[in-house]
Amino acid sequence: MRANLSCPSVRQSLWTLTVCSAAIFAGQASARDLVVALKTEPTSMDPQYHALTPNIQLSQTLFDPLVCGDAELKVEPCLAESWKAEGNVWTFKLRPNVKFSDGSPMTSADVLFTMDRVAKVPNSPSSFKVYLQKVEKIEAPDALTVRITTSEPYPLLAINMVGLPIMSAKAAAGTAPEGKTTTELNAGNGLVGTGPYRFVSWKRGSEIIFERNPNYWGKAPAWDKVIYRPISNPAARVAALLAGDVDLVEDPPTDDLERLKKDPKLTVETKASNRIIYVALDQNGETTPGITDTNGKNPLLDKRVREALSLAIDRSALVSRTMGGVATPAAQLLPYPMFGASKNLVTPAKPNPEKAKALLKEAGYPNGFTLVLGTPNGRYINDSKVAQTLAAMWTRIGVKTTIDANAPAVFFKNRDSYAYSAYLAGWGTSTGEMSNTLNALLVTPNKDKGVGTTNRSRYSNPAMDKLVAESATQMDDAARAATLAKASEVAMADFAMLPIHFEHSVWAMKKDVSFKGRADQQTMVQYAVPAKK
Repeated sequence: MRANLSCPSVRQSLWTLTVCSAAIFAGQASARDLVVALKTEPTSMDPQYHALTPNIQLSQTLFDPLVCGDAELKVEPCLAESWKAEGNVWTFKLRPNVKFSDGSPMTSADVLFTMDRVAKVPNSPSSFKVYLQKVEKIEAPDALTVRITTSEPYPLLAINMVGLPIMSAKAAAGTAPEGKTTTELNAGNGLVGTGPYRFVSWKRGSEIIFERNPNYWGKAPAWDKVIYRPISNPAARVAALLAGDVDLVEDPPTDDLERLKKDPKLTVETKASNRIIYVALDQNGETTPGITDTNGKNPLLDKRVREALSLAIDRSALVSRTMGGVATPAAQLLPYPMFGASKNLVTPAKPNPEKAKALLKEAGYPNGFTLVLGTPNGRYINDSKVAQTLAAMWTRIGVKTTIDANAPAVFFKNRDSYAYSAYLAGWGTSTGEMSNTLNALLVTPNKDKGVGTTNRSRYSNPAMDKLVAESATQMDDAARAATLAKASEVAMADFAMLPIHFEHSVWAMKKDVSFKGRADQQTMVQYAVPAKK
């Protein structure tokens, strides 16, 4: 059953929805089960199909990577006990005696299978190839050693391994080039990992069930079973929590946070994240969908127009009013002082509608134009409300804007088919480095090199590309951070895309559950435990 079929609109108070929530779920979970209300259902269970947070947070509960990231994104050993780089050769020593959830041993052959499969997964909306840049050769000298040779010294390789959970070569083998297909994995066929939980079932739109992996190599997780309920309506998520039908919810409504914090039966956890909410602007060709009154031209190709759109945005007001303070205004794509962020781009420029109008006139659009802004409805915190706020701000300078809001799955399908001239979306990086963000979102798309994998604005700037490429070979951290900061400054000076704000993630939970937030926003249930009394 879909959670929001018979519930009131998201605009209604969550306090009126508690009765409705009782009809959503049949029965209570046992005391040692954890029921989690997800704001977005994953698009796939295939751990290599879509680099999207709702997918990643579940796949990294079923599968472990070689290297893990803690709550602050600091790397730590996982399936690899240690690693070292000698020139352009990296050697990873695997943890011995690790078993997959089916009881079979994990060896270097599984690592090789996993990495070989990445490029073979068809139709990936956001490919995992971004994590294997510059990799030329992968070898397994023995069962517990993996040797990776890159085309040149590449300091990001170990960090990038955080993004590649290791699959079972035996379980995921198949007749397709990639082995088990995404469709087969979605059905649970071949979905075998070394993580703390193992897959049980997935009923789309209703529930996903994991159970404790009895062969897990690490500390046993707290819960016998985890039941995920996708509930896109934020008020309905909290109504389910108040009714006792779920234990933990993602992103409760910002308008109700103060009341939730005062509820003695609940705990609210807030965490600043590195997720940037941005507006991408189509800069591919002379024509673009969704824009009229321009004699067929694409005004977004003109830097002055992009700057005008940016100057029209009052980011501080948007954060205060639309986001309820649960965000930080952004001037670049990664918050300073994270690695590679520029110290010169900490505070966004003040809004200047009059200058924005003058720039539009100078660019040849004295009367503005008509624009459609695409946005998901329910993927990011207050996403459609943020889009509505942006539309109002742009309309004031003459860019008459309407929004096209869709459920996340529909939005991403439209985005990936380049249906939008402008769209609002978000990006969070599990590596905590600017290189990952720039390589995915703004570097000129190149499938063979695994860069520009999510560059749906098709932006291209050779000067920025050169700096990002240069940073990839700088083994000295200080030099690499400086090069990335300069690349960020080049992109932002060109108004390559418009950073809006960095989200602060919020979780609400029953008092007897403890979950500390993560900078990557992932709701990873292996870190949820019963609260100490």
